[in-house]
Amino acid sequence: MSTAPTILVVDDDPDLRETLIDVLEEAGYRTLAAEHGQAALERLRCARDPPALILLDLMMPVMNGLAFAGEVRRDPRLAGIPIVIFSAHSDHERVAAAVRAVASLAKPLGLVELLSVVGTVVRRSSAPSSPPEPPDG
Repeated sequence: MSTAPTILVVDDDPDLRETLIDVLEEAGYRTLAAEHGQAALERLRCARDPPALILLDLMMPVMNGLAFAGEVRRDPRLAGIPIVIFSAHSDHERVAAAVRAVASLAKPLGLVELLSVVGTVVRRSSAPSSPPEPPDG
């Protein structure tokens, strides 16, 4: 029996955060949530297993998305978690590249596009890194 992938949603807007959680859970994912980068770091560092993906807003109080992503990339245990940036910020794609995010989405989010990106990233990150060796024969 396989376990559904977990997505960490990091956004300071409680309504959007809850909407994203509802949409992701309806699509079969498990979710974790945090209202800013510092809370998200604490959740990640306490988690037994890392999430399959982090959905990250850029503009948040306490610790913004850029600072959070930098902390994640510096932590060897967390550095491999794919990050998808979403923001109303005009240069979100440049910021996404700077933090090595795998994708960048503009707010307001299109839910079909969001689920497509999440599905693609989760499939890619759960795929074997190299094809299996053929049997000797």
